[in-house]
Amino acid sequence: MFSADAAFDIVACAASAGGLTALSTVLSGLPSDFPAAIVIVQHLDPRHRSLMADILARRTPMQVVQAQEGDRLRPSTVYIAPPDRHLLVNSDSTLSLTQSELVHFVRPSADLLFESVAASFKDRAIAVVLSGTGSDGAMGVRAIKKMEGTVIVQDERSSEFFGMPGAAIQTGNTDFVLPLDEIASALVTLVSKGKAE
Repeated sequence: MFSADAAFDIVACAASAGGLTALSTVLSGLPSDFPAAIVIVQHLDPRHRSLMADILARRTPMQVVQAQEGDRLRPSTVYIAPPDRHLLVNSDSTLSLTQSELVHFVRPSADLLFESVAASFKDRAIAVVLSGTGSDGAMGVRAIKKMEGTVIVQDERSSEFFGMPGAAIQTGNTDFVLPLDEIASALVTLVSKGKAE
């Protein structure tokens, strides 16, 4: 189960165009014993089998899996939303997959993931918005902040596409806007040491 010493239990990441590079960079900077679970929504073409889990597994010492209905979150494990399914986190730390309506023309939706994470983990959640087009994630960022979670957004200079990070920043609900290569160390610091004062 989750460590009582960790300040956060879950890191929810969202990315779209340019996101595979961004996610690879973040995950490669995290240790094998990272004490939180990581859940990822990346907008993918629903017509193709996703190789994301295989690709990212080569970039990180943590276990990487494609999320399945009923999976129970474990620390040091990365769960990736499968193509064409919304990924939701339940309050009992299990995962749900749904093919409900597209949100902002996308499925999986960062907003739905972030909103479910905010409701389930409240101030023990971190949301990370990485490179991507569109505004998916902005509504979810508001939900994370409302529940006193923490929000990290990739900065414009290091984003291949700044639509999603820019939309998140415009909500006024971000705690940190960081270059891509600093996000992993920020996550390690936050999760192990607790809230930045």
